[in-house]
Amino acid sequence: MTEADAIDVAREALMITLVVSGPLLLIGMVVGVVISLFQALTQLQEQTLTFVPKIVAMFAALIFLLPFMLGHMKTFTETLMDRIVAVGTGDP
Repeated sequence: MTEADAIDVAREALMITLVVSGPLLLIGMVVGVVISLFQALTQLQEQTLTFVPKIVAMFAALIFLLPFMLGHMKTFTETLMDRIVAVGTGDP
């Protein structure tokens, strides 16, 4: 395995991390902004109001997006294992 191969694997791992975690982070951010806007408009400054809707929204999104996330992780893992086998057999 050359340095270019190692860099390529690291780049793919970072991209998969962004693809898998991106939707959940985006949903959490959108819900947080909506809650903050609601709090600013109503001047209701309850600290627990920000956490419960975010947690519920992120769990719901996780259940909905889990097949998508697992599919990407499975594909990456299979590709990585194929590369490991190719290095062990001496194939490029």
